[in-house]
Amino acid sequence: MENKASFMNIVFWVSAIVISFLVFVGAIFPQTFERFSNMIFDFTTYAFGWFYLIAVFLFVLFCLFLALSKYGRIKLGNDEDTPDYPFFTWVGMLFSAGFGIGLVFWGIAEPMSHFFVPPQPDIPELTDDAARVAMRYSFFHWGVSQWSVFTIVGLAIAYFQFRKKENGLISTTFNPLIGVGGKSPLRNTIDILAVIATVMGVATSVGLGILQINGGLTNVFGLPNATYVQLITIAVLLVLYLISSTTGLDRGIRYLSNLNLSLALILMVFVFIAGPTVFILNSFTLGLGDYISRFIEMSLRLTPYQGGTWVRDWTIFYWAWAIAWSPFVGGFIARVSRGRTVRQFVLGVLIIPPLIALIWVSIFGGTALHFDLFQNTAIAEAVNEDVTNALFVTFNELPLTLVASILSILLIFTFLITSADSATFILGMMTTGGSLNPPLVVKIIWGALIAAIAAVLLLSSGLEGLQTASLISALPFTIILIIICVSLFKSFQKEGKRKPKQKQK
Repeated sequence: MENKASFMNIVFWVSAIVISFLVFVGAIFPQTFERFSNMIFDFTTYAFGWFYLIAVFLFVLFCLFLALSKYGRIKLGNDEDTPDYPFFTWVGMLFSAGFGIGLVFWGIAEPMSHFFVPPQPDIPELTDDAARVAMRYSFFHWGVSQWSVFTIVGLAIAYFQFRKKENGLISTTFNPLIGVGGKSPLRNTIDILAVIATVMGVATSVGLGILQINGGLTNVFGLPNATYVQLITIAVLLVLYLISSTTGLDRGIRYLSNLNLSLALILMVFVFIAGPTVFILNSFTLGLGDYISRFIEMSLRLTPYQGGTWVRDWTIFYWAWAIAWSPFVGGFIARVSRGRTVRQFVLGVLIIPPLIALIWVSIFGGTALHFDLFQNTAIAEAVNEDVTNALFVTFNELPLTLVASILSILLIFTFLITSADSATFILGMMTTGGSLNPPLVVKIIWGALIAAIAAVLLLSSGLEGLQTASLISALPFTIILIIICVSLFKSFQKEGKRKPKQKQK
């Protein structure tokens, strides 16, 4: 019988070889690689953009159905199990799975980008109408749609891993449809695709996070925006997240997740009080109303009659990103959710992170919009020139600029550590047959590879090409997600039929 803790398996080796090849091509021929990746991604989003939009909209409906149905009582574990982690720690861990760093990066940059270039061509730029639409679409992109994808993957993995006592692989969620044994080529293909998408996505996110940290260090301390600063930052990051990995899930990631969420809340409260408080509250209320009332319209919006690429560049790009990252994010939130019911899991994952995101966007994005609209600042123009400076340019208009900037750099760094730490843990699971506690050597290998890939890409300027390449996997993964929904529903139906028989005994 194959040793589940061994990484000497086809999933590990094929994934490592394919990733190494892609990184080699991206490093040696960055422009060619980026052009080829963009060509494939542009075709898939143009030809199948409608498919992404309909699929994600249906994922939201499916999640709500599960939460409100009789299946919501099903426990992700044994019936007597209780949650492994308290609520605050659990929410903090959800942010550790890569969500937090994206929110810190785009919390100001996205609404200001839409304010500068409105989503609809009939809306004048840099006006109050542009600000309202900018906030509405920022809410939409960071709301429940994105998290419905993570919810489905996480729920399926947690159910089969903790309820059915099977491994935590994506391919295992197909069992109700293809059987428990056999179909190794299909299973291996699914798991290899998941590993490749995860490694490339995490490596590029680490690289982009490093660029944002360098931008912050330049803005705050005057350090040069240079490759050697970025490489030193990567080296420090590697040491810290490997140390965190050695302490295990219950110590390293848990403590850092609590620190992340605490720092984020402190920063939010500071900007809320120091910024235009009443405007923030008003913009949140209006934005929430716009988001809810226009949800279906935005979810299915395309522009076949007037043309344009805005929907593809933003909405479809976001959905592709979420789908490509779903094996990683879903796998991690599944691992930390044992003992919760389906209803608790779905409502917690689908509602809590998006709600915090909407509050974050309202506070940070709303503050930046207020400054541009009423104090004639030029934050939107600065963001248009360099999105990595969005946060720090806004802090220049607030009191305690230095303190807030340093706190933000620290927050970005700790988010990067927990994101990389979470990724090494999940990659270890994916390449050791779904082990709940992958060997330390496996986590170290993946951690070193992620840092090395990010460093090589920063040196060769191949980050954007690899990021685009990672999103190409979104199309086949959308089909996989639909199959997971069918498989999960079939399993819940069987369990629902068994429950009454068990109670009669």
